[in-house]
Amino acid sequence: MRTFDLDFAPLYRLAIGFDRMMDLLQDALESEPSDNYPPYNIEKTGEDTYRITFAVAGFGLDDLSVTQEQNTLVVAGKKPDGDGKTYLHQGIAGRAFLRRFGLADFVKVTGAHLENGLLSVDLVREMPEEMKPRRIAIESVRADGQQKQIEQKAA
Repeated sequence: MRTFDLDFAPLYRLAIGFDRMMDLLQDALESEPSDNYPPYNIEKTGEDTYRITFAVAGFGLDDLSVTQEQNTLVVAGKKPDGDGKTYLHQGIAGRAFLRRFGLADFVKVTGAHLENGLLSVDLVREMPEEMKPRRIAIESVRADGQQKQIEQKAA
């Protein structure tokens, strides 16, 4: 187990409004390495769209669940106990799993689908219009006291 003695307290006064991000960094440093099952990929499919793909061979639709709880994506899988088969060798993992992903603000799950043993979860970041950057027109005052507005260029 690795231990780090990092203190993010000095950064709090420099980064106003980033308290949540600093807490996430601190939690990531303190957490234990987790199980790597099932393997997954995170893909950027567009400017504001993402896809997480899990390798879930042997799991059916009824064995999987995908939920979004505020800023957390939870993907879980559980196969029913006792399928009645006797295996001479069982190399395909079918154990239960639970994966959690912290989602940024304004990211939501738009869909999930299972195909050829791969579970894909689609995400999109939808920033509200009032949160998007906007250009502010600059006015100047001429020597004769009249105001002149500088033309605003499209963003």
